[in-house]
Amino acid sequence: QVPLVELGGGSVQAGGSLRLSCVTSGYNNRLAWFRQAPGKDREGVASINEIGTNPYYADSVKGRFTISLDNAKNTLYLQMLSLKPEDTAMYYCAASRGSIGRPWVLKEAGYYYWGQGTQVTVSS
Repeated sequence: QVPLVELGGGSVQAGGSLRLSCVTSGYNNRLAWFRQAPGKDREGVASINEIGTNPYYADSVKGRFTISLDNAKNTLYLQMLSLKPEDTAMYYCAASRGSIGRPWVLKEAGYYYWGQGTQVTVSS
């Protein structure tokens, strides 16, 4: 079991920013952030490889969110700028169990290990 612990959620007004952190145990495969709003499916937000390169983003967050990885600190980050009410969701950190192909990098099925989630609420 790979423990993943998310930190940094909270409530902000539209236009504000938050940075989420995910403490990993030095896991060395692809990492990602997902989110799930009430009544909706879990969706992939951003993904990055084990050396902190080759990021992918959902169209809905491109230009506003940045995923990064600090392997020295075993921490994955999601910097979120210009937040919108539609960004309100539970955000989850996830790690794959091995290498995954490009079609799977933002798909829930590509990931095996999950954190418990952290709530982000954006008010208008």
